[in-house]
Amino acid sequence: MTGLRGRSIRGTFIHAPVRGAVEVLRDAVISVDGDGTITAIAPAADGVPEGTLELPAGQLVLPGFVDLHIHAPQYPQLGMALDAPLEVWLGKYTFPLEAQYADLDFARERYETLVRDLLASGTTTALYFATVHREATELLAEICLRHGQRALVGKVVMDDPASCPDYYRDASAALAVAETREVIDHIRALPDNDRVLPVITPRFIPSCTDAALSGLGALAAECGCHVQTHCSESDWAHGHALARYGKTDTAALDGFGLLGRKTVLAHSVFLTDDDMATVRAAEAGVAHCALSNMYFGNAVFPLRRALEQGLHVGLGTDISGGRSGSMLEACRATAQASRLLEDGVDATDSRETRGVPNSRIDLLTAFHLATAGGGVTLDLPVGLFRPGYHFDALLLDPLAEAGAIRLFGAEPADRIEQILYTASRPNIGATFVGGDLVSGAVPQSGRNSH
Repeated sequence: MTGLRGRSIRGTFIHAPVRGAVEVLRDAVISVDGDGTITAIAPAADGVPEGTLELPAGQLVLPGFVDLHIHAPQYPQLGMALDAPLEVWLGKYTFPLEAQYADLDFARERYETLVRDLLASGTTTALYFATVHREATELLAEICLRHGQRALVGKVVMDDPASCPDYYRDASAALAVAETREVIDHIRALPDNDRVLPVITPRFIPSCTDAALSGLGALAAECGCHVQTHCSESDWAHGHALARYGKTDTAALDGFGLLGRKTVLAHSVFLTDDDMATVRAAEAGVAHCALSNMYFGNAVFPLRRALEQGLHVGLGTDISGGRSGSMLEACRATAQASRLLEDGVDATDSRETRGVPNSRIDLLTAFHLATAGGGVTLDLPVGLFRPGYHFDALLLDPLAEAGAIRLFGAEPADRIEQILYTASRPNIGATFVGGDLVSGAVPQSGRNSH
């Protein structure tokens, strides 16, 4: 891979260090060291080092997107089979598809396509659920590393014979934990691995026995890995934990030792105030998946309330519970869902009672969550242009003919909200991870156009 390691790049950089606003670094120079980490940011007027990559006028550099919830094996059914309740959808469509990943040739073709497509769409960091298969999970990690994507990859654990089909589940809790450990060791031993991490992955409480959950909690404490799982995703999933334990998903997961600074809880639609306090105290985070919640969540996640209560929150596409793998679409859906929650959806109800006041967030807040917020949630230095952060970025060309942005001569840096609402994949010209060019092509230098 080629790119910017040990070099500088000159252009206009836009990021969102805080909610609700962007910071524009006009005609700036960012220097990247040999490890792909940002070392300095300065105005170009202070001097441009020799060998600097100079971008043409009008092009923008954004932080790479951080997708906190992806089911990698479900990519073949993206945009399909969204017509059933979650528990039916899993058994009828999803488990049969995931079971096929025991075939490594089947897995390789689909995982290769997924990783390439996500990089081309600007997703530089991805948190992946794989399948129950150890070898296929290890293969996904290897593919991410080879293509240069920053990724966290987890073998799914689902061992409860009462809720998992015989053809697709772990044979026992002990084997599930042992194979999770093997995947952790395999990923950590990959040669020249500077960007792929293992993640402990109980699918969700309904799929796991207490023995598996306890074993994974102990493993998390031992290895210090990230943890990911679904939490209170739907009425059915939330109700399962209440019926089984007499307490919520959040409280149950905490009791099994699965909540910590590196835990990401997908969906979390039905978190109570006590749950939010528990998540905040553990410094865990939430992957808000507005797209898939429309189909399977049965309600709208109270995002603004979670943010105001101090929770770490990022965004996820939830391939394939959501219909799109684009984080731009995830940003748009996040803003839209918050407006629906605030305004309400039942036109027969009165304006005073049909919505939840003070629920709205804007698109710039969604952009913050898709970049810096995801980095904070994962406790990784990504999502911002700051010294000490990885140079994970996408080059966005608002003038790309095949793209959907139409500015009619306006200055691109002054239209970031319009760009975020209308940009499409052809507007993303190149993607960098750790300074490496991992997708697209670098445009010709354009010093005189700044």
